[in-house]
Amino acid sequence: MSDSNGTTAADTDTDTTTTDTGTTAVETLQQGLVGQLMAVIGAPDDKDVARAADDIVQQLDARLRAAGAAAA
Repeated sequence: MSDSNGTTAADTDTDTTTTDTGTTAVETLQQGLVGQLMAVIGAPDDKDVARAADDIVQQLDARLRAAGAAAA
């Protein structure tokens, strides 16, 4: 699974992983989600675009749930 920036789930191992641009894995997923949602707005009937957006939502959801569980 990859987002519009080419980041895969394997590339974003932890929430505190910092990329070359200084963003965390969660921030990278959030930015990717924004891009994918813009793509959905631009092509609302494109199933591949919708699937790519869904993949990022699923990755972000899993990441945030894991972070919440670790904080509890």
